[in-house]
Amino acid sequence: MNTPSTHAPLPPHSLQAVIFDWAGTLVDFGSLAPTQIFVESFASFGIHISLAQARGPMGLSKRDHIRTLLEEPAIRAQWQERFGALPGASDIDALYERFMPMQIEKVGAYSKPIPGAIDTLAWLRAQGLKIGSCSGYPRQVLDVLLPLAAQAGIVPDHVVAGDELAAGGRPGPYMALANVLALKVGDVRACVKVDDTTPGIEEGRNAGMWCVGLTLSGNEVGLTEDELGRLAPAEVAERRQVAERRLRDAGAHFVIDSVAELPGVMHEIARLHGG
Repeated sequence: MNTPSTHAPLPPHSLQAVIFDWAGTLVDFGSLAPTQIFVESFASFGIHISLAQARGPMGLSKRDHIRTLLEEPAIRAQWQERFGALPGASDIDALYERFMPMQIEKVGAYSKPIPGAIDTLAWLRAQGLKIGSCSGYPRQVLDVLLPLAAQAGIVPDHVVAGDELAAGGRPGPYMALANVLALKVGDVRACVKVDDTTPGIEEGRNAGMWCVGLTLSGNEVGLTEDELGRLAPAEVAERRQVAERRLRDAGAHFVIDSVAELPGVMHEIARLHGG
């Protein structure tokens, strides 16, 4: 496999910007930080949710994620049995207030760049592309994550948090378009959205961008590098296939294993965009 530095340069004036998600895309292989904290925050209320359930709405803003989990029938039934009533708006607030300090405390432990991310960002910048980013993380969480990621070499030109736009978050186009405005991009069709979640891909499509989904590094597979490395090749292939199908169903134009493979796809996007 070619590394980013060995790829030929992109055609001049073809694409303008790439907008990345964070957990499972640039940092935190397997997107573990938010998933585990959802499990722990619900457990603090005496409600058991599995890692698979916690991953289901991944990509949404964290408050919307909690609301969506509470709408799941099995979780609603647990809540009603424990508290004698179905969950409401005040319960969403209470879970969110419990979630936030736990996430802030833990996110630093999951700030390691995904292999290839630093080289890929450097290659994109060498092509003259702007680097945007957005996340389901609230700004308070990103304020902890961003300095740690920067120390490791992950420094986008702009970052939008999941709780800072009045219009809302994913799957709406708003965070992606906020990057377009901040980066002064002249054509959304010349932007590429890179994400490991289905709401993140839908966000990019709704914004009118090319969309690249990530399988093995992200939420859809949900394993650490070590866990993935212990699987038999056939099982890796099966998990990749399931993840790819979900991301393509959400609208991904291309699907790759991780951000390390993005430069090759950028050439194909530039060719199609120019055509």
